[in-house]
Amino acid sequence: MLDESVWISPRAVRWLSPSHLLRVSVAVAVLTIVLKTLAWAMTGSVGLLSDALESLVNLAGAIFALTMVTIAQRPADDDHPYGHTKAEYFSAGFEGILVLAAALAIVWAAVLRLQAPAPLEQLGWGLALSLVSTAFNGALAWVMFRSARVHRSVALDGDARHLVTDVWTSIGVVVGLAAAHLTGWLWLDAVVAIAVALNICKEGVRLVWRSSQGLMDQAVEPEVLTRIEAALARFASDEVHFDHVGTRRAGQRSFVTLHMHVPADWTLGHAAHQREQVEAALMQAEPGLQATIELLPEGAVTALEKIEGPGQAGPIEGRVK
Repeated sequence: MLDESVWISPRAVRWLSPSHLLRVSVAVAVLTIVLKTLAWAMTGSVGLLSDALESLVNLAGAIFALTMVTIAQRPADDDHPYGHTKAEYFSAGFEGILVLAAALAIVWAAVLRLQAPAPLEQLGWGLALSLVSTAFNGALAWVMFRSARVHRSVALDGDARHLVTDVWTSIGVVVGLAAAHLTGWLWLDAVVAIAVALNICKEGVRLVWRSSQGLMDQAVEPEVLTRIEAALARFASDEVHFDHVGTRRAGQRSFVTLHMHVPADWTLGHAAHQREQVEAALMQAEPGLQATIELLPEGAVTALEKIEGPGQAGPIEGRVK
């Protein structure tokens, strides 16, 4: 689903689709694993080892994200009438768990190195290889963030954020190794690795939290709610009003449900025509929005309204008049 507020050419949309970029992410992850493993083997730095472990997590996360994006693109069926778009949230959660596991592995390796510091070798080549892989990750993350905004892909955004974490990890490792080399304090290598682990741990928690919120049918973003309210306000009058407006986000798709109250003496055809216009306005205000509008004659209430009272269901309370 494309966000028309972000300009991008049709050809770029095709090449920068989530599935295509995630395939590129898998290839880049393999390349960075090779480069960072070579850097670690040449220097013996536990900091560079932690960087290589982070890239292994990148590879596993990219493969899983690609799988979930493929599933999310499946059309609705009898067992999944609302589609499969929520599959992307599993990707973000899984990647967050992988990040946390990598952080624990890095801390373990760093603690062992603190207990037995070792000299660093061929530092120049090791840092050069690390910086090259960092450049690849940084460039890919920038492109993925832009595409994630355009396609509203949770999986792509999660993978991009993980790559950014990897970039900062690499920068921190390079700074730590340079400091250790200049000062002769070999323990700095392990301390930097622990600091890196704490940093990526924070990102892992954030990814897991975001995934959980999406799976619990979180409401659409405030700016989207504002556009929905504005579209409804165009049709609200003394005769027509709306209440019980509720929204939810499911991956790339967004949904809204509401009650539309019309005069009891309106014909069904006239009321249905007015509802169609409201639905079209909502879809224009938020492309891809799926609206479910229940028509009610003025004065009528549903069983839900009898229980909860008018205007108390959903994130938008009260009536749009």
